[in-house]
Amino acid sequence: MGWYYCRMSHRRLWAAGGIIALAIIAGFMLSVPHTQDAPLPPSSVTVSAGVPTVVLRDVYKKGVHTITGSLLAPNACGTVSATATATDEPGIVVAISLEADEGVCLQIPTRAPFSTTVAAPQGVPITATVNGAQATTTAS
Repeated sequence: MGWYYCRMSHRRLWAAGGIIALAIIAGFMLSVPHTQDAPLPPSSVTVSAGVPTVVLRDVYKKGVHTITGSLLAPNACGTVSATATATDEPGIVVAISLEADEGVCLQIPTRAPFSTTVAAPQGVPITATVNGAQATTTAS
């Protein structure tokens, strides 16, 4: 047995190991996705397709309505502002401006609060618009 072991060359063993290692490396390189294969993110994020529902709360005191509320914004980085005007026909119109943030922001819908005041008679109906579109309102 010693005679067989002495004559055995390890060259074949190293060659077989090298071929197996090259096959594993080549298979890994072909199976790993590359960055150019990934889909590109959208270039601009738009505010939701529909008009969000607005939650309103009205407090009337001494001829002034203090209207507070919130709406579901696409992310926490957007800007929400509101102005209220008293009109003869519909009563009070709360115009809400929802501007999406242009920077990097986690895209998780978030409640965005707003507040505004207007002088108007008590008991008039309140409607709301978001970026000029009529919004559905609910009382809080």
